[in-house]
Amino acid sequence: MTKAADAEAAGLADKLRAGDRRALARAITLIESTKADHAGEAEALLEDLLPFTGQSVRIGISGVPGVGKSTFIERFGLHLVGQGHKVAVLAVDPSSKVSGGSILGDKTRMEELSRHPQAFIRPSPTGGTLGGVARRTREAMLTCEAAGFDVVIVETVGVGQSETAVAEMVDIFLLLLPPGGGDELQGIKKGIVELADAVIVNKADGDLKPAADRAAAEYYAALGLLRAANAEWRPPVLKCSALLGEGIEAVWETVQKHRQAMEASGARAAKRAAQAGAWMWSEIADRLMRQFKAHPEVARELERLERQVRTGKTTPTAAARRLVGLFGGD
Repeated sequence: MTKAADAEAAGLADKLRAGDRRALARAITLIESTKADHAGEAEALLEDLLPFTGQSVRIGISGVPGVGKSTFIERFGLHLVGQGHKVAVLAVDPSSKVSGGSILGDKTRMEELSRHPQAFIRPSPTGGTLGGVARRTREAMLTCEAAGFDVVIVETVGVGQSETAVAEMVDIFLLLLPPGGGDELQGIKKGIVELADAVIVNKADGDLKPAADRAAAEYYAALGLLRAANAEWRPPVLKCSALLGEGIEAVWETVQKHRQAMEASGARAAKRAAQAGAWMWSEIADRLMRQFKAHPEVARELERLERQVRTGKTTPTAAARRLVGLFGGD
């Protein structure tokens, strides 16, 4: 990287840390860029910002479509900024598998929060990344922390086994569920429930309140059958109405209790260390895959061998061995 690019990254870091919101948006755009000439500048920027990161509460929020995630996050975020916190929301939108485009509509769904000077909402397309998390969400999270945001929320696309991606980058994972239970409970994958540090039954108001009460009891019983991820913490089941703003304070109190419990036992520091290691290996795998596909000999043979695998003319194992051999020169 050139000295000019290095200086530009340092200048952007200074503006970002001084509270320049445009600089924060530019920094995340730079980090998310897939252009090769931006990679070095983004890396230098993150190196400059790293000493000023790590002090926020990192919250992951997931839930089935229609459960009211955006309404909940707006209410939750407004409650926090009302208490003096600075809140960043990294709302990950689904990318179209056909066009590659995404809706990117979270700012319109969180209209009041998006206008608040103590809040920052950044919608990012997933780009097909496993787990519904944008490829550079981790870096965007660090950037927001360096800009002074002490609560960072990552909203994921949906519910499924692949949502482990967000659980591997946050301190606490909140699972938002609709009022119901019974058959609905059976439809929720065990894997996603096991990840939850707290379950929140939303829409506990009006005619749905009795259903929400029953659902909370059923979810609590179901969680009791699962082995807790941490001996120091049993995931609670909470009820709230994001529409009316009821139960939001209890959610924040739960987040704080979880942090205190994890810090007291050393589990929080251990978890973040493990997350950093997993992040490194993820980067290694990603870079190796790009280098692998760009390798001249691999590129020449890849399409032919993949076609042979698809038509049953060779085994996946044999094709993989041949391609890896070409990449490694064996």
